[in-house]
This record gives sequence, structure tokens and C-alpha cells, in this order.
Amino acid sequence: MDLLSFARGPALQFAIGVFCFGVTWRLAILLFTPQARDLTPARKGALPSPIAGGREVFRRMWPEIHPTGSNMFTTINGYVFHLGLAVIVFGFAPHIQLIKSIFGTAWPSLPNFVIHIAGGVTIASLIAALVKRLTSPVLRLISTLDDYISWAVTIAPLITGYMLVGRLIQPYNTALAVHILSFVVLLIWLPFGKLMHAFIVFISRARTGAYLNHRGAQL
Repeated sequence: MDLLSFARGPALQFAIGVFCFGVTWRLAILLFTPQARDLTPARKGALPSPIAGGREVFRRMWPEIHPTGSNMFTTINGYVFHLGLAVIVFGFAPHIQLIKSIFGTAWPSLPNFVIHIAGGVTIASLIAALVKRLTSPVLRLISTLDDYISWAVTIAPLITGYMLVGRLIQPYNTALAVHILSFVVLLIWLPFGKLMHAFIVFISRARTGAYLNHRGAQL
């Protein structure tokens, strides 16, 4: 079995299995761990909890840019690389074909030049985020190994994919195998590191919105 066959076959299948198990396990712990009930009556005018939770999820999707350099950079840069990742993952034709092979659904792809621009911008944005983390005394102090590993496994598929499309690594099959394996590492790491926030963020925001609404807080 050559490297590409291994990457496409056993490695990717194993990674998908670990990913599905890890995400399910983390969500099950979050959703089914017993928690103390809030027995206080809801404040007058409080919305039903599902509505309040959904409103908070939607509200937090929009940026709150403050007129200070550090906060503005963090906010804008965060939106840049999250949107860039979404464009690359869900807009690139080969990625759509992979999704179709797994889930049986597909949609029109974006032009290649759009993907190239999004890839370059996203890589630059992630590098800027790392530089900010390394040069900010506060961020450097609170950063953990998880932060750096999560950054590395996120940018690796972008860099290998960019080099693959640009034919910067030869032979092509080796470059494709390296790209797939970098994605394999990302899938395996995601449920167990901070990248799990891609799933947890909506649950935590909904719970926060419902709780604060119950208490009468104005959001």
C-alpha cells in the first residue's frame, strides 16, 4: 500500500471514526451531566428559554468592535480566518466531492481564484494571530500547549493544500497524501482540544442566554 492509498483509506477512516466518537462523547458529557436546577422564578417579561437561547446565539454571531487597536484586531482577524476556513472547506470543488462521497449531498463550488485568495488570506490571518499571541504579554501568559497545537493542526491543511494546488510539491500523489494526512491529524485532534469550540460554542451561548434571560439581564 502506497502513502496515498493509506491516507485515503485506513488513515482517513480511522480519523473519521475518532472524530465522530470524540465529538459525540464530549457533547454527551456536556448535555447529560446533571446540573443544579435554578428554582428561582423567572423575572417578569422573561422570554421562553429556547427563544432566549436562540437569540443569544444569533446576537453573538455579529461582531462588537470596540475603538481600541488590540480588541479591533482580535475581532476582525477572528472573523477573517473563520470565514476564510468556511469558504475553503465548503466552496472548493474537491472538498465538496469528498463531502458528497460521505454524506451524499453537494452544492455548486466557487471559482478557483476565489479559493486561492481565501487560502492566502486565511493563512496570513492565522500567522498574524500567532504573532499576536507571541508578542502580547497577556496572551502569551495565558496560552497553553493546546493553543499552539490547535493552531498548528489548523494551518497545516491550509499550507499543504495551497502547495498542492500550486504544484509546489512533487510528485502530486505525495503532495495529496501529505495534505490528506494533515487533515487526518486535524480530525483526530479536534474533539479533544480547544477546536471543539466549533460544536460547543452554540450550546454554551444558548445556555448563557437562557440563564441571563431567566435572571432578567438585558442583553
